[in-house]
Amino acid sequence: MSTRAFITGVSGLELTAEERAFLRAERPWGFILFKRNIDSPAQVARLVEELRNTTGDLDAPVLIDQEGGRVQRLGPPHWPVYPPGAVFSVLYDADPEAGLRAAWLSSRLIASDLVDLGITVDCLPLADVPVEGADAVIGNRAYGTEPGKVAIIARAVTEGLSQGGILPVLKHIPGHGRATADTHFKLPIVDNTKSELEASDFEAFRPLADLPMAMTAHVVFSALDAIQPATTSATIIEQVIRGSIGFQGLLMSDDVSMNALAGSIAERTRAIVSAGCDMVLHCNGKLDEMRDVVSETPVLAGKALERARAAVAARRQPQPFDRAAGRAELDALIARAGAGASA
Repeated sequence: MSTRAFITGVSGLELTAEERAFLRAERPWGFILFKRNIDSPAQVARLVEELRNTTGDLDAPVLIDQEGGRVQRLGPPHWPVYPPGAVFSVLYDADPEAGLRAAWLSSRLIASDLVDLGITVDCLPLADVPVEGADAVIGNRAYGTEPGKVAIIARAVTEGLSQGGILPVLKHIPGHGRATADTHFKLPIVDNTKSELEASDFEAFRPLADLPMAMTAHVVFSALDAIQPATTSATIIEQVIRGSIGFQGLLMSDDVSMNALAGSIAERTRAIVSAGCDMVLHCNGKLDEMRDVVSETPVLAGKALERARAAVAARRQPQPFDRAAGRAELDALIARAGAGASA
């Protein structure tokens, strides 16, 4: 059976009758979970199973943002706290091997948590390169301020997820680090030259262009498109994301309901699809908005379908891993480098 080219959230800890009917009829390609959907391990596992059962696709991707630090949907008392990306940067500066090992361990541990619940995709790693004066929305989530270091730490994070059976999503392509506003609330405009962007922001993404999935940035790069943010810019998607960076995997939008985007939800969805995104992401679980997304979302077909199939096929089986020993090693690495206060 065909699916539609969107990923959706739902409203609570279990599906309502209206949600169940909507999902069964419209068949989204995947789902995404937030804190409002999470209570206990048993409850999350039931919800994940129910989501897949509504579409009849037992392999439907289920996503989550589980980075560590400020962005961690699963947390105490049932799940441990993980460090933000900046901790790996500090460790790397003191000892590159230790920094990469910590990044790998953290994401490998996260992967074990997710696999237990039936979650198959984590919106991680970040390759955003923050600059002085940028909005704090990225802040200590980043792996540093030098694109080479950011890319190599992001690769370690990717390998930890992949070896744990979790698909990574590279974000926020082609870069959110210079944004001077939080895109949940406002559209940021970056006025740097193309050459500056190529040498810094975009450079961090190039070594990661082989990843199976990526999420766009709701950011205007005026040197490339003076009007549209990357998410709705055919120019940026074709010339930068697919061109200069060379990413050929499944391209999903950041959340269509974020206020950085202009127009109604239906108009935003239409613009995302027209610009060349393969998949529309809708997060807030509001059913009326979900219906508006569907009204402008095509059945998954053509190149987008090929990329979606390739992404799912890229998921590996989890490799053996001693979780208790891994956590102890991660804690020791952070403590040894004096980075524990940043966690």
